[in-house]
Amino acid sequence: MRPSRLHARRARGLLGALLTSLVSLAALLTTAPVAQADTTICQPFGTTTIQGRYVVQNNRWGTSATQCVTATDSGFRITQADGSVPTNGAPKSYPSLYNGCHYTNCSPGTSLPAQLSTISTVPSSISFNYVNDAVYDAAYDIWLDPTPRTDGVNRTEIMIWFNRVGSVQPIGSPVGNANVGGRNWQVWSGNNGSNDVLSFVAPSAITSWNFDVMDFARQAVSRGLAQNSWYLTSVQAGFEPWQNGAGLAVTSFSSTVNKGSSGGPGTPGGSTACKVAYATNAWQGGFTADVTITNTGATPVSGWKLAFTLPSGQQITSAWNANLSGSSGAVTASNVSHNSELAAGGQATFGFQGTSSGTFAKPSAFSLNGTSCATV
Repeated sequence: MRPSRLHARRARGLLGALLTSLVSLAALLTTAPVAQADTTICQPFGTTTIQGRYVVQNNRWGTSATQCVTATDSGFRITQADGSVPTNGAPKSYPSLYNGCHYTNCSPGTSLPAQLSTISTVPSSISFNYVNDAVYDAAYDIWLDPTPRTDGVNRTEIMIWFNRVGSVQPIGSPVGNANVGGRNWQVWSGNNGSNDVLSFVAPSAITSWNFDVMDFARQAVSRGLAQNSWYLTSVQAGFEPWQNGAGLAVTSFSSTVNKGSSGGPGTPGGSTACKVAYATNAWQGGFTADVTITNTGATPVSGWKLAFTLPSGQQITSAWNANLSGSSGAVTASNVSHNSELAAGGQATFGFQGTSSGTFAKPSAFSLNGTSCATV
């Protein structure tokens, strides 16, 4: 029996719908994202990109022994780390990932290099996986330079040591302690022959942390190792292994650079002209200091930070009318809510009490929002 025209049209309609569905399914299969396998790099200076914004680098330069890293979607892990080098010298390598520029290789879409005075915050997060059968440090590097260079070693390297295993130590020597980002650190300072190195060593292992890179940039400025006119060229996170290292991993990493007219290391209200009066009352083993800041410029300052370095042997135990970052060595005092505004010709006063040993002395220099102040 022959089908009617109506039945034929229905059959053709069903066939057409089926073909349309098959075409749509084929297109979906063609365009749907395909899960990508982890990428392993064994070339000494091999790199790859993750998340479309960070560069993972093997960065093996201190040994000819094989090192391989495997880049994951969230970080990387060291999968092979042969050989060892003496612990009193340089490490084997610095496998890491970064935001910014490293020897002309810039991460996709990065806003670095960026002048410190144009930056408000640089929020970053990092998580590590550690091993015990190796000698290494887990380090977060911050690179600063007077120029926006992308092609080599910068003038100042800031290292944050989240962990160290074995008898390794930072470049230079200890210069005191500081509270940065709400944590206490042992501070080292030195030069490796190519650049200045300022290191902050955690007293115990930190496995993960969210922090602002600019808190450490401010420390470099206050210690005379950088200036507000300098550039942040990159931030990097990884490991410096001396012996072994397989299994070490950065399990997550993020870095963002926020710019704003009120930014800069210690420059919430921009640069200003200023003078500082530092009145003290010292006795055997202790002292108090009353500090008066005067805005000698023609424009008001909204929000202030005063940076100075306490002489050796002095440590702050309490303070009033200011929030303090650091209790010995490099110290930054910032305003509280009731004294944040410094009118042209206006003043703000704060003070602190501390302990001291040896011959008592006053700080030799002060800078307000990154600008040097006269002392009276």
